[in-house]
Amino acid sequence: MQIGVAYADKFKKTWLKLDVPSGSTVAEAIERSGLLAQFPDIDLTVNKVGIFGKITTLNAEISDGQRIEIYRPITADPKTAVRRDRGSDADD
Repeated sequence: MQIGVAYADKFKKTWLKLDVPSGSTVAEAIERSGLLAQFPDIDLTVNKVGIFGKITTLNAEISDGQRIEIYRPITADPKTAVRRDRGSDADD
């Protein structure tokens, strides 16, 4: 079956299409994609994963046509970032 695996670090976005056997899990598809070798900073014990934007588990079985996404950890508090952006608008 055909699936996609996507990951973006702060410098590069990668989206790969690949064939995986029926009954494959999210973890197996990520391993087969080669992204773990290409991006050594991915740690599946830390990084969350999802299918079409919904968080899932590594042992979830995937279906034909799905897009698996590997998410980076948030490095800034979104509430702080919003306040910082609003503050910079007030200075203009």
